[in-house]
Amino acid sequence: MSDHLLHSVSFELTPHDNERLQNLVGWHNEHLEQVELRLGVEVNHLGFQFKVTGLADRIVRAEQVIRDLYEQTRHETLEPASVHLALQSVAEARPNEQVAERMLRLRRKVIRTRNPNQAAYLDNLAAFNINFGVGPAGTGKTYLAVAAAVDALEKEQVRRIVLTRPAVEAGERLGFLPGDLSQKVDPYLRPLYDALYEMLGFETVDRLIEKNVIEIAPLAFMRGRTLNEAFIILDEAQNTTVEQMKMFLTRLGFGSRMVITGDITQCDLPRQQKSGLRDVLEVLEGVEGVGFTFFQAQDVVRHPLVQKIVRAYDQADRLRRETS
Repeated sequence: MSDHLLHSVSFELTPHDNERLQNLVGWHNEHLEQVELRLGVEVNHLGFQFKVTGLADRIVRAEQVIRDLYEQTRHETLEPASVHLALQSVAEARPNEQVAERMLRLRRKVIRTRNPNQAAYLDNLAAFNINFGVGPAGTGKTYLAVAAAVDALEKEQVRRIVLTRPAVEAGERLGFLPGDLSQKVDPYLRPLYDALYEMLGFETVDRLIEKNVIEIAPLAFMRGRTLNEAFIILDEAQNTTVEQMKMFLTRLGFGSRMVITGDITQCDLPRQQKSGLRDVLEVLEGVEGVGFTFFQAQDVVRHPLVQKIVRAYDQADRLRRETS
């Protein structure tokens, strides 16, 4: 039978719960329309009885994403972004391939991985004391690292969370801004705050910062310290120097875990200065007890255009190297 012929699959969602069903389909069926447009299928339902029509491989993916979304309605109110992420998790999968998934059940939120690389990343975060997550923006490197840190804190595996970034300007000059050093570097640390607020809530984060259970600071503040029983995340590590990276890694104390995230293609250091992230990937290759996860363009879980943009830049970089 030709793969280009239309096929149909029928299935029933259980348990029957009208509120969850409405949550799944969305306002005026907007969530189901997202599935139809993204996968090129037709979705019809009568109550909890669903029928999907389309190409053979597409209807398998559509059924999978609808079932996954219905499962999510047990814990959360779906939004278009939720549907997009669920679709992203099956968009790159081969037909009948089981999409890898790991979950972190935080007190406030359930965090799910969206592709095999994210699942491998969470596995590494649990297995190794030092981890590197390297790849383009939008792959969830920092978000999942923060989620793992919150999970470890809630389970009392660590006593504190330390989040840090190098204060390197990405082409803009912020030196004229008023305030002390901490206030000047606050814009660099904003993505870390955002992830914490989402997972813990504003009041909890502010209270934990006051108690020094959560510390968010520029990398320069790490010098001379030893961090015990802490979950430590270095974000935007491509902007560290070789000396800063060595300094940071040697802060590891007993009972602590470290995650270093970055994108070696987005370095804001002067051209003649080697990135500490690029250097450490060479230095620590093969060292036991260190985990590495390398994300690619297909792992991007933001808007579909972001994935296309990353791929376009990757292709342009390859062409420049070949012609130079």
